[in-house]
Amino acid sequence: MDRFGISLYLGSGPRKNAGIIAKARDAGIHCAFTSLQIPEESSENSVRDVKELLNLCKESGISLIADIGPRTMGRLGFRDFSDLKRTCITHLRVDYGFSCREMVKLSKDFHLVVNASTLREEEVRELKSLNADFSRISACHNFYPKPLTGLSVERVRRINERMHRFGLTTIAFTAGDGELRGPLKMGLPTVEEHRNGEVLLNMLQLRELCGTDVCMVGDVDCSNRAYRQIKELSEGYVTLDAEIRPEYRYVAGLIHHDRPDSSEYVIRSQESRGYASQGKLFPAENMEPRKRGSISVGNEKYLRYSGELEIARQDLPTEKRVNIIGRVKPESLPYLDYITDGMGFRFQVGDEPA
Repeated sequence: MDRFGISLYLGSGPRKNAGIIAKARDAGIHCAFTSLQIPEESSENSVRDVKELLNLCKESGISLIADIGPRTMGRLGFRDFSDLKRTCITHLRVDYGFSCREMVKLSKDFHLVVNASTLREEEVRELKSLNADFSRISACHNFYPKPLTGLSVERVRRINERMHRFGLTTIAFTAGDGELRGPLKMGLPTVEEHRNGEVLLNMLQLRELCGTDVCMVGDVDCSNRAYRQIKELSEGYVTLDAEIRPEYRYVAGLIHHDRPDSSEYVIRSQESRGYASQGKLFPAENMEPRKRGSISVGNEKYLRYSGELEIARQDLPTEKRVNIIGRVKPESLPYLDYITDGMGFRFQVGDEPA
């Protein structure tokens, strides 16, 4: 399963869904969630609409996680679950109405997705007694359309830790920043704090603070910026909007990586020390206090560390061995806490194309 995904809804119609899928695929996303049980999705043409959506996903190479129950199969024109094997549905989200024995049988043909919030210890024991293959079972959190009903970051973290002990992959949702899902149109996050704000930051928190394996956008669509950021995150880096002195702009042309042994104080570029011969190109200048987000380069006084680029994670005092060459802009400062353990970053300066 991809580490990132979108959501698709019948009510959006084939044309809009085709456009959303095209943007998602450009962002490297090949996984989507859809619910075939939401009341407002029902229509006189529901059978046709479902088959159109499934065909569209299949043609586009999108693997679909479908929320579907035993009672909805007939209403959607399928005789039984074996009919779904010929569609793009690779994952079945099974919540209420399925016994453990039925789930084990379904897992022979589909990857099962259980409800992370309601899976009980006794169900896990029963699944194990039935020789369930837990590599074919994931645990998905709900999303919460109604404000103040979402979970806390800490609660999601605790649930994820429990699911991981069972050997299950975890899935959670963040709200989108484009078209929001009706009828409330107030975001579809798992974490209440993620009802608003940037998609990238929310996904970073789901991953790093909650230990979520797969991050999905719950709403109808995202901004083009969010799709770009998801693509970059899937490639292992984030973009930081920054101001950098002209003579040091060369540092903006590369993807840097924080050292695997991350510092609590600074982000250290693994690649930067090779930019210049030691002590030759970096005379001491612009030595001043390093505020959070300050970008600096070691000068000639730092000997073998001359040329090493750092970003201050927190306010630091003046260091005579480093030159301040720029700063990360305020809108990108929250990302600094999540650039750790070898994660990549690049600088976006001025009006450069993203």
